[in-house]
Amino acid sequence: MTLKTTTRSLALAALLGATALTLPALAQDPSTITGGFDVGPGGFQGNFNPLAATSGLTWLSVYYEPLVIYNAELTQLEGALASEWSMSEDQREITFTLVEETWHDGEAFTSADVKFTLELAKNAAAGSVFAARLGSITSVDTPDDRTVVVTLSNPDTGLLSTLAQVMILPEHALKDIAPEKLATSTWWATTPIGTGPYKFTQYVTDQYVELAADEDYRNGRPLTDRLINRYFDNSAAAVAALRAGEIEFTYVEPDDAATLADNADYRVIEGASFVVNYVGFNHMVGLWDDVRVRKAFMHAIDRQVIIESLYGGAAEAANCGYVADQLVPADIDQYEYDPEKARALLAEAGWSEINGDKPITWLTYYNTPLAANVMAATQAMLSQVGINVVPRVVDTPTYNGIVYKEGTPDWNEFPLVYAGLQNGPNPAGINVGLNESQLPPNGANIMRVQNRMLSAAFDAALGETDPVVAEARWQDVCRVMNAELPWATMWVANRYGVASNDLVDFVWTPAPAGGPFASHPEKWSKSE
Repeated sequence: MTLKTTTRSLALAALLGATALTLPALAQDPSTITGGFDVGPGGFQGNFNPLAATSGLTWLSVYYEPLVIYNAELTQLEGALASEWSMSEDQREITFTLVEETWHDGEAFTSADVKFTLELAKNAAAGSVFAARLGSITSVDTPDDRTVVVTLSNPDTGLLSTLAQVMILPEHALKDIAPEKLATSTWWATTPIGTGPYKFTQYVTDQYVELAADEDYRNGRPLTDRLINRYFDNSAAAVAALRAGEIEFTYVEPDDAATLADNADYRVIEGASFVVNYVGFNHMVGLWDDVRVRKAFMHAIDRQVIIESLYGGAAEAANCGYVADQLVPADIDQYEYDPEKARALLAEAGWSEINGDKPITWLTYYNTPLAANVMAATQAMLSQVGINVVPRVVDTPTYNGIVYKEGTPDWNEFPLVYAGLQNGPNPAGINVGLNESQLPPNGANIMRVQNRMLSAAFDAALGETDPVVAEARWQDVCRVMNAELPWATMWVANRYGVASNDLVDFVWTPAPAGGPFASHPEKWSKSE
């Protein structure tokens, strides 16, 4: 980042703080916790619809809840709106027992709400990002108000992990809205109701969202009266607000985490992102048809230099969709930095005739200073071998509008992307971005990867119920990814949050998509 850009960011942060009206005062109020809960890659500022949430689940899960949820360590699933669940011997039927709870408007939560939500989430017309991921569900039965039986067409070892991100919605409030109108309904940002510990009170456009404690929450009335989610244009503005005492929590970049690590007023939270960052090749664009071009791309980028110099070593190079030792075969190509080899591969593939030095748009929704520096470094490395990429940064809604556009998108708007996708805790997370069955509008295969060998490897891994054999199946997925390079996989980086030491029992985890995870916001409070 240049000095001029830094100055501009700080000026913007000061302006945002000045225009926040009464919010700085609220940050000093022990009855209110204020944070930048949608700052950074795990946030989705301005999205209120959990069916459309590709991230931002840290915040949405404060007032909505799923059936099951990961614990804060992201090591295992536990109950949320389901107190318990069991799987049939053939793993084609899951029975959920539901908790006793009421919606924020006082109506009873029942199995009918679960059936309504799952059927809605399976409907692509509703704008759901879960439609294809829930494709193995053939029926949802409700023998009584407290029991839900989900029947599958085949074993699906990724389904419970997916259900951990599906927020249950109120049938009585949404049943009269046509599915195709739900995505643009004002209900989400005006009068939404959930079952979580806090209930929605107001949204001040582009400034903040406020929630109030639910007096009747089943796990006890929350200790703090109000939670406020402040909106910021970037992480620098959020950090400035944190230092000024206007908020008590935010995501931060690694360099800010380092400067705050020794400050007694704050607690730095670090953890694996479970997100693989990748450069996506648009497979509808002929530039990338030859695998030698894709391999040249990998060899042209010095990932270790970027990891050490820009991430401060807090990332691990990825040679397929994940980096977990048990899922990555030892014999795959490491794609070491080798610009000479990259040039030779491009020459063999005829790159000068395919494209030469013509500029190639490189689209991303990452708008942080770190991402800008990463893309600038990568751009310079690629230029050294004759690949001319031009970064284009847009906000998340614009990005989604481009890559998920109905009908036939303009492929030239995104011949390349820089993005990230969940690759854990369950490795099935990356299936949605690479399997042929996940092509939009059903899933997040935005690069339109249509590789039958890769799809078959995913299907075999998803259907394997023996955990030991499943690891071998995921290794097969890794081998195909590594050889075929549907993406240029870059790294899995750590992420950072910073919380004021005034916060008591505050839990945040750098989870993919922002979670959700069992953070128990009803227990959050502030020391007086």
